[in-house]
Amino acid sequence: MGSLKFYGGINEIGGNKILLQEGDTKVWLDFGQSFNQGDQYFINWLQPRKSEGLKDYFEFGLMPRIEGLYAEYMLKGTEMCYEEPLFQGVFISHAHADHVNHLKFVDPGITVHLGEGTRFFMEAMEQTSSFSDYGFHMFSSFRTGDIIKVDSLEFEPIHVDHSIPAAYGYIIYTGENTIAYTGDLRAHGPRHDMTMEYLEKVEEAKPDYMICEGTRMARVGRRKNLSEDGVAKGVAKICVEANRDGKMIVFTQPGRDMDRWRTFYEAAQESNRILVIHPKTAYLLHKLLDDKHLDLPNPISNDRIRVYYKRKRSGTYSEKDYYGWERSYLDNIITSEEVKKDPAGYIVNLDFYSFAELIDIHPEPGSHFIYSMSEPFTEEDLEEEVLHNWLNHFGLKYHQLHASGHLSRQELEKAINRIEPGKLYPVHTTGAEKFKQIYSSVEVPEVGREYRLN
Repeated sequence: MGSLKFYGGINEIGGNKILLQEGDTKVWLDFGQSFNQGDQYFINWLQPRKSEGLKDYFEFGLMPRIEGLYAEYMLKGTEMCYEEPLFQGVFISHAHADHVNHLKFVDPGITVHLGEGTRFFMEAMEQTSSFSDYGFHMFSSFRTGDIIKVDSLEFEPIHVDHSIPAAYGYIIYTGENTIAYTGDLRAHGPRHDMTMEYLEKVEEAKPDYMICEGTRMARVGRRKNLSEDGVAKGVAKICVEANRDGKMIVFTQPGRDMDRWRTFYEAAQESNRILVIHPKTAYLLHKLLDDKHLDLPNPISNDRIRVYYKRKRSGTYSEKDYYGWERSYLDNIITSEEVKKDPAGYIVNLDFYSFAELIDIHPEPGSHFIYSMSEPFTEEDLEEEVLHNWLNHFGLKYHQLHASGHLSRQELEKAINRIEPGKLYPVHTTGAEKFKQIYSSVEVPEVGREYRLN
């Protein structure tokens, strides 16, 4: 007889950590970090100490104390003794932090199964960000169509559309039961056909249990969520206006949303502008050229892309000022001085933490700023207030254009009632109870409680 235990993603967005056990076989579905984990103790630059492994997390109950799970070096300084691995694997749905970030704590002897493209994203993040560290692991990659066997368990990963490529849902066969785990998915992106394929296969599998994300079940945003096609049309309209008035376009977007990069790249081409990107983006695009399924532009050789470099150290754009991975793109450099000289020639990406560059670029009043991110989690979001202070200071026109990475409530209701799982467990949501309004057999999981699979 099997069981499920939920250690994350309960009454919160993200942080999925789901333990599936069948006999002596124990595997995890995702191992992520929640967005608001420990925010009653840690905030902004006050964060758990990297050098102390799990010590700070255990102190405040931010990680479960589970034997045979964690790397030995992560347990130093804690009261928990190291044990050889007692788990047979971790199955990752996609490369977002709320699904992978806590892999760094997992024993390297436990195999991590993930999509081939997912590993590309993780490698790029580890190289370009001091905040990304997934630890040492035995990685085993797959693509749609593969079947992965772990003892008596069979995992069938199937691609889904999400706001990052290489996202997967799973159908899991235990011998006695069939389980569907959605990961994160949407039905309004450029590859909604992949999500439809997954949902069709889940329906055919007639799952006894379904673990389903519900990000948008409860949240009612102040901003309109569009399809990616709707975002593209909105960006194109702004480009027409900006070209007419000779104004600059600045935008911010999720750094690993390749569909959104393609939207802005195509808008730049159609409006006869150059797309200006961050070195991190250039590195990621370059890395993803190895994935032939994505068909992305080469940031080194493409004449419609330039790489924006901030002044560092010497202030002279010297090669010595930059990390090794950044230097590969210096031949395609563009500076604030160049952008300032020809404001109508570019679409410039600046993330929130690069806004100080606006002082050097100094766009003319009436220039356009496109906020292509998801809305803040709270009405009192301080970053949003600061963002608008900057925009008002420079007289920039604000536009919000975003396509969510998740199914709407209506889409969830349609999918669930079509599949008709024997029992549904809502995760990755603050609206778990609302699932009971759209489906009759819902069990709202509690953290750490065991749910037997009959």
